[in-house]
Order: sequence, then C-alpha cells, then structure tokens
Amino acid sequence: MLTAQRDSIRLLRAILVASVVLPAALFGYASWLAYDNSQATADRQIEQTRDIITEHALKVFESVERSLAEINEIVRDLSDSEIAAREAALHQRLRRLARSSRQIKSLWVFDRHGKALVNSLSFPSGSLDYSDRDYFKAHVAGNIGTFVGAILQPRQPYDGAAFFGVSRRRPSSDGSFAGVTQASLLPGYFVGFYAKLGGEAGGYAALIRANGQILARVPAIGENIALDPHGTLFKTIAAHPDEGVVTSTSRVDGVERKVAYRRLPGFSVYVMSGLETRVIRDRWLAQVGSYLIFGLPATAALIAIVLLALARTRKLYEEAGRRQVAEDALKQSQRLEALGRLTGGVAHDFNNLLMVVGGSAQKLRRRHSDPQDQRSLDMIDSAVAKGAGLTRQLLSFSRRHSIAAKVVDLGRSIAKFSDVLRQSVRSDIAIEIAQPAQPVAARIDPNEFEIALLNLTLNARDAMPEGGRISISLRTEALNNHGPNRLTGDYAVVSFTDTGTGIPDDIREQIFEPFFTTKTVDRGTGLGLSQIYGFVQQSHGAITVDSTVGRGTTFKMYLPRSAEQPLPEPAESNASPAAQVTRQTTLLLVEDHPDVAAVASDYAEQCGYHVLHASSAEAAIELLNTRHDIELVFSDIVMPGMSGLELARLIRDHHPEIPVVLASGYSERTATAVREGFPLLHKPYTMDALRQKLVQAINSRPVNHPDSPAR
Repeated sequence: MLTAQRDSIRLLRAILVASVVLPAALFGYASWLAYDNSQATADRQIEQTRDIITEHALKVFESVERSLAEINEIVRDLSDSEIAAREAALHQRLRRLARSSRQIKSLWVFDRHGKALVNSLSFPSGSLDYSDRDYFKAHVAGNIGTFVGAILQPRQPYDGAAFFGVSRRRPSSDGSFAGVTQASLLPGYFVGFYAKLGGEAGGYAALIRANGQILARVPAIGENIALDPHGTLFKTIAAHPDEGVVTSTSRVDGVERKVAYRRLPGFSVYVMSGLETRVIRDRWLAQVGSYLIFGLPATAALIAIVLLALARTRKLYEEAGRRQVAEDALKQSQRLEALGRLTGGVAHDFNNLLMVVGGSAQKLRRRHSDPQDQRSLDMIDSAVAKGAGLTRQLLSFSRRHSIAAKVVDLGRSIAKFSDVLRQSVRSDIAIEIAQPAQPVAARIDPNEFEIALLNLTLNARDAMPEGGRISISLRTEALNNHGPNRLTGDYAVVSFTDTGTGIPDDIREQIFEPFFTTKTVDRGTGLGLSQIYGFVQQSHGAITVDSTVGRGTTFKMYLPRSAEQPLPEPAESNASPAAQVTRQTTLLLVEDHPDVAAVASDYAEQCGYHVLHASSAEAAIELLNTRHDIELVFSDIVMPGMSGLELARLIRDHHPEIPVVLASGYSERTATAVREGFPLLHKPYTMDALRQKLVQAINSRPVNHPDSPAR
C-alpha cells in the first residue's frame, strides 16, 4: 500500500510539472498585469476619497469662516466696554450661531489682551486669560487671515471634548489689533465623517496642519500626535506642497500605506486619504489566485483530488485507530464499572453479616469465660477484622468506600511513610525517593494514599525475588484534555518504578480487577491494585501503568492539585477516652436489618442506654412525634423508603436538640453525611467504637438543663 501511495505521488508530481511549464509564462504576464491594475485601482480609490474629504473639509472651514465674519460684523463698531454691556444679548446670538453648526463646539470674542468678552458657552464669560492660546498669539503680530490651531483641552471651568481653534484677527476702526474671534471645532466631528465613509478594512483618512500636527484621523489615535518630520510623507509634502501620492510607513502605528494628500485652498491644513499596502497586495493576490483557479483547471483539479484522497485516507486510518482505542477504553471502563457495582453491593451486604457475626461473638464472650471458648471467639474476631479489611478494599475499588479527604503535602506524606515502606521489603531491595523543591498539595485520604504506596511496594517486592530498586518520585504536570482519562488541570504525579519482572501485555488490562492476581493463594488476595484504582478514582484522578517484561514496571498516580495549604500536623492528644453515660439515656435505634438491629441494640444497652427500635425512618418519625424522652438517634443510612440521611436532615430541622449518629459504609451517601456535619460510624463497628461515638454526640448537643433532657 505504501508503494502504491509513493507511485501515485510521483505520477501526480510529473503531471503537475507538465501542467505548469506551458502556462507558466502566461501566468507570469497575467500576474504582472494584475499587479499594475491593482495599483491603479488603489490610486483611483484613494484619490476619489481624497476629493470627497477635501470637499467636506472645505465646506466646513468656509462655513466657519462665514460664522467668524458674521461675528466680526456684529462687533465691528463696538468697543470692548460696549461688547461687555451687551454681553447677554451677544451670548445668545453666538449660542444660536454655534448650535447651527454641528462641527462647532463654541464661538468666542477676545479683547486685545486675551480676555474673553463674550462666548457661546456661558454668561458671563468670566475673567480668564487666553492670551497664551495659539489661536490668539497667531494674530497679535499682524493679519495672517484664518488660523487653524493645534488640539487643545478645555480650560476650567469649561470641560468636555478636546478641540482645535479656527480664528481670525479682529480689527479696530483704525485697523489696529483689537482682539480675536475664534471658533472651537470638534475633531470628533471629522472622525465621525471619515468613519462613515466606510469602505474595506485598511482605509485611512486624516486632517493635518501644515506643520504636521494631526487634528483628526481614522483609524483614531491619541491626541497631539504629529507626522515624523524626517519621514517620507512629510518630506514629500515639503517637496510638493499642493497635492501628491506617496507610500510611507507611519511612525504612529507602524503600518505602511499609500496616501494621497491635498492642501485645503486658503487654509494651512491638509486632507489625506489612504489605503494599507497590505490591502492592495491582498487584492492582487486574490486576483492572481483566481487566475490560478481558472488558468490551471486541470492541474488544480488533479492536485485537489490527490490531496483529498491522501487526506481522507489518513483521516480514515487515524479515525479507525482512535475509534479502536475509544472502544477498548469504553469496554474496560464498563467492565470495571460493572465489577465495581457487583463488588460494592456484595461488600455492603457482607458488612451487615460481619456486624452480626462480630456482635454475636462479643455477646458470647461476655457469657463464656472458658479459655478454650475465648480462643475460639478470638479467632472469630480476627476473621471479622480481616473480612472488614477485605470489604473496605472492595468498596474502595467500587468507589463506595467512605474517605476522609483533606489537603495534604504529598511529599511530606511520602517521606513520613518511607520508613514503613523500607521495613516492608527485603534488605536486597533499595528504595529511592525524589522530592520536588516546593510542596505539592492535594485533597486526598492520607490513609488510603499510604495504603496505595504500601500495596505498590509489596507488589514490587514480590516482582523482584533477586533484589532490585524501587524509585518513588513526585512532580507536577499541567494537563489540557490529554493524558490519562483526558484530564484537564494541574495534577500531582506520583511515579512508582521497580526493576522487577514486569507485567505481560496480555494481562495488563486485568490487573486492576478485584481478585485478579498472578500470585499463589498464600501470597495475595488480588485486591491491592484494585484498592489503588479505587483510591485514585475517588480522588478524581487517574492511574497509568507502563511495563516491559524483564525490565520493570512504572505506575503513575495522577492526583488533582489543591490550591489550599495543607493543615499542620495535629499534636498528640492526652485527652482521656469518652466517659460512660452518667444516667440512662433513651436512644432511638433505626435499623431495617433485624440481626444488625439486635447487635446494635445489645451494644447500646451494654453501654447504659435505654433502646427504642424502629425498623424504618417512617416508624422513627412516628416515635419522635409521640415520645418526648428520646435524647439520641442512631440510624443506618441505607434503608428502604426514606434513607437515614433524609431522616437525619428532618430531625435536624424539626428536633435540633436531638443529636443523630449515622452508620454505613456506602460512600455515595456517607460522604454527603460527613459534609453536612453528621457523625458517622462505619460498619462493622465494635461496642467501644459505638460507645465513643454516642458519648461524643451527647456531649456536643446543646444543653437546656443539666439534669433534664434537651426537650
């Protein structure tokens, strides 16, 4: 298949060369004509736009000149004192005149000293000195006609947008300098007009003073910006002051443009229009592209077919590979999920059986003092403890085991547990630990984390019968929808590597299944790796395995990093155990399993409680409503109908003085119970554990009277 692909590519290249050589000259000539045409078209567009904005600017400035001439005519024969005397009427007239032109912000009349005599903005004008303004100083020396000033900011008490002044000399009756009439124009008016011209992206329009200062510009820039006096545009204007076309790069935004300029007749300003050379070039390239499409149809079609065929082939192979990987991952996930549901259900029911066996053994121990019987009971207790450990591992795999998650420093946890790991291996096995420079925090169950490390260590020990090395390292990694399970976010990666015999490929997908093991019956239960799998899943992480037979195995646990700081290590407590109840307390036991209820009732009575039993949450509610001596509730979580957690919430809402202790091992609800602050006891529990949990609950309840129940 690869040979056929290579032959096809060679053939296509030969056809491509043959197809290109003949029309190459024609294509080059057509491209040159297209380039010349694109430049000519751009010149026409730029010059047409320049003509439009020239006509617009000329009308605006001529209109302003007429307004200034009208003002001069109004005040021609008036002295400054007469103007001041008529300021109110003149103010209204200037105000009407200013409002008649959208481009005019305000109109002013100044005396020979630069003091405002009247303006269109306010009455009275005040006593501010404007003799330092450019539109005033330009006329002091002599009659220069109409002056266009620079961009200025309003002077207090006036505010608003920036402006530039257009002013004329105000002559007296004898021809001497009597002051200035001035119109403040808004640059934004010109910017708005230039923007409304529209056109494609890359257009340019500007109004610029003869000295290079920019009054208005699209695209807009900051204020008080000027042309580069050493730039191509400024030098071209100096050489050809009336009009011209030039290509230059702006020092303001660094964009190269072709610009057409023209001096506004009778005014010391220029109007400019332009187009980015990039846009002109793109037009040419687009036209050349059309030549390629229509000038070389056979070659283009052949190339497109070959490229499409190659792309589709690669895509099909890649899609097939991705589909196979996804299907395999889905099958494995469904298989593990099914095993999880099965083992979780079995373990949960088995906990109840262990509860009955352990409780019955405790009851028999109190009745029989014969040493032989005591040894048998010890064996039963040991079996119950081992069974509880197995169910905990099963529930961990199925993600139904309750965890006590908190923020921990993973590096500190590994270092603290390293002595235990070293003691669990032979002397011919070395353990090396590499720690990062900075603490790495994660929200996990530290006990489950230590058990996971221990399980990995024990597996590595058994995989290295002749000795070897275990390397444990900790690092951080940022994932973005890649890696195991398409994780995203910041993760702590705990790598565990051994130099053992490795894991064969044919069993690698089975190693996390509960009870799967390659060891003999006396060497393992097959629950070690399933515990690790359950731990990382409950921690919202993932685990990967990479192994080479004969060289070793690397497990990587990906655990989500926490932004919270780890809590300090708790100090050792010297507090005495919880005291026994000092008087008989009425306890409501809610348990649907009759044998478990019998054991729990016996435990509670041995602890000094008066026990009332309800086989359902509904029955418990009825007792709570009819009995007023109930001071404590001990309920299973998983029951038909209303759950123990729902019952606990109801009691908290309607009987907040009655503490509730819950019992179960089902994490989907126990985790919620812990988050909501309810004390939790895991099955199977001992009488001492029950005594301590109940006394803690009683001691934490609100007390209304020292010798009476809370209700």
